[in-house]
Amino acid sequence: MIDFDNELNEAQREAVTTTEGPVLVIAGAGSGKTRTIVYRLAHLVNQGVDPAQILLLTFTRKASQEMLARAESILGRSLHTASGGTFHSFSYATLRMNSADIGFDNGFTLMDRADSENICKDVRDEMGLGKGDRSYPKKATLLDMITKSRNKELPIDAIMEREAYHLSPYLEDMLKISDGYAQFKREHALVDYDDLLFLLDKLLATNEPLRNQLQARYRYIMVDEYQDTNLVQARIVKHLAGTRGNVMAVGDDAQSIYAFRGANVANILEFPKIFEGTKIVRLEKNYRSVQPILDLTNEILKGATTKFDKHLYSDLKSDTLPQVVHPLSDQTQARLVVDQILELGRRYMLHDVAVLFRAGYQSFPLEVALTRIGIDYQKFGGIRFHEAAHVKDVLSYIRLVLNPHDLLAWQRAMEHIKGVGPKTVAKIYRAMHSGLENDKKYMAKMLKKHEPLQELLAELNRLRSTVQKPSAVLEAVLAFYQPILIEKYPDDYPKRQAGLEQLSQIAVGYTEMEQFIGDLSLDGDPEDEKRKENAVVLSTVHSAKGLEWSAVIIIDLVEDRFPSRKAMQRAEDLEEERRLMYVACTRAKRELKLFVPGSVYNRASGMSDPTLPSPFVLELPDSVFERLNESYGGGLEQRRRAYEPPAPVLARNEDEGPSPEPAAPKADPSKLGFCKHKIFGRGKIIAQLESNKFRVNFPGFGLKVIIGDYLELL
Repeated sequence: MIDFDNELNEAQREAVTTTEGPVLVIAGAGSGKTRTIVYRLAHLVNQGVDPAQILLLTFTRKASQEMLARAESILGRSLHTASGGTFHSFSYATLRMNSADIGFDNGFTLMDRADSENICKDVRDEMGLGKGDRSYPKKATLLDMITKSRNKELPIDAIMEREAYHLSPYLEDMLKISDGYAQFKREHALVDYDDLLFLLDKLLATNEPLRNQLQARYRYIMVDEYQDTNLVQARIVKHLAGTRGNVMAVGDDAQSIYAFRGANVANILEFPKIFEGTKIVRLEKNYRSVQPILDLTNEILKGATTKFDKHLYSDLKSDTLPQVVHPLSDQTQARLVVDQILELGRRYMLHDVAVLFRAGYQSFPLEVALTRIGIDYQKFGGIRFHEAAHVKDVLSYIRLVLNPHDLLAWQRAMEHIKGVGPKTVAKIYRAMHSGLENDKKYMAKMLKKHEPLQELLAELNRLRSTVQKPSAVLEAVLAFYQPILIEKYPDDYPKRQAGLEQLSQIAVGYTEMEQFIGDLSLDGDPEDEKRKENAVVLSTVHSAKGLEWSAVIIIDLVEDRFPSRKAMQRAEDLEEERRLMYVACTRAKRELKLFVPGSVYNRASGMSDPTLPSPFVLELPDSVFERLNESYGGGLEQRRRAYEPPAPVLARNEDEGPSPEPAAPKADPSKLGFCKHKIFGRGKIIAQLESNKFRVNFPGFGLKVIIGDYLELL
């Protein structure tokens, strides 16, 4: 007998025991979603349902196997006749048994990703496209555009406009390659992973006898992570269940964060409309986080425009509120985060502490800071700083400014030059350093033959001849490298550019080149796929979904970073960013810290630009968090007053703009002249407005109205 009373809460019991008709389980973060599915499996069999009549669809094979195994443990019997697996595995098995009905009389062959990429390349070559064009999209990018178009069911030009505008010159070619790819598969009885879903959808839509047969066989259907389904997967579920079938979809609309893969949040939002008489069960009791963290996440969800209402609650109590930390800038943010990690390390093992961010490049300054003081870390999502090819490229130039005898750096710096391979690099290296007459002639020949080599040597000589700060050297290197970046990485150079902006931000904190390159060249242990013991976790929010830590720090909570710049342009994208924020905050079990830097370094101006805090932070009532501001001494000071945006937000043109902390000495109302502000830098006092307010012109920022307490006279 299954002990529902002790093993399940009231909402979970309702979901488990409601077995007839369509059921939608809205499972809030940490609410025991998997337990609910497992107990429902066990309950169905315990009620006399033949396991062969159960179909469990998940997004990973491991998830379905784990759920079935746990249900077997509860029942004490095997469920090997139950069907459990991914949408793709179910589609493959069904299509294999009905291959003639989809036009493959002699069967078909399923291709893997590498096969599909190679066919794209063969089709491109067969059409004679991209010959001699080194910037032509790689085969992986060609396939990505095709598969995104299919999964989102949008034309390639729409995908390109939203996600890869820099590839628009190749649109016509991509359309031809897409058609050629589809034709090649048909002619050779080949099927890719996307085809599995679309072929099954078409088969079920047109073959009524088969559809009826499958509906009769699978009387009970359960779908996990329904918020992550795409349009074709939702249609398959409808074909299998009918509009009144015994289908249970489990998911959380607030955790739908994979639109870039084709997931469509409308599937779960419109489930009750698609399946008549749907019973909605909300799992709102959270078993992961303390109540103060849930109070904050509930506030985040309040701002969503389209949603299933839910209110997470917990029996886990805490007297500590989540913290919203305001560093003066992104340049001080990394140091403050390291301080927080060290403090949290006194209470938790480091692998139970995570720093989350919107995009992989945002952790670069933190990676350098952690490596410098010897704190081990493991990164998930994005590329580790030291593994990023474009970062290695730039560092090779800087290494050559310091050390012309660095052969490895020469090899990397020259690898983009056409016709210069490793052997030629070795010859050039020897010729540059030998001083022999024959080598001088060889160098002259190489310089005449390879203009890019001539440009490289001239730039390195120029940089060596002047003593400059690391930031200035890097600025020159980046200007030199920009056309190389575009040519070498044509598929994704805009994304890589963002990482190089972070490199510029790191450089500002250094005065010596040797120290700068030394810190950047230090590397930790190689990445392990398994979780490391006592290593702090750095992760993108997407990679953190489904995981949890005792303490979570979220960084760069400002506009253009979280939410991302692209997301600010479309309402539906901004909604997904809100869900991403919810996912990030609900990873925390006991402590949550949100970092909102007051300014961000701008490489173009060489100054720090004021930021707008993330709207998800601005919306929070002051009752759900404790605010901490970075003081001019570098520490954190508590602010108990109601929430106020940091200084750079208020300090707009002709608006009042108090800074977070005063600087000394105060501006004297009787004197006008030059002054200095912690965020805006050096400025000219134009006028005194009131006894302690001044209009100041800051180069690069324009006119600001500032309280005199926050100005230092020069």
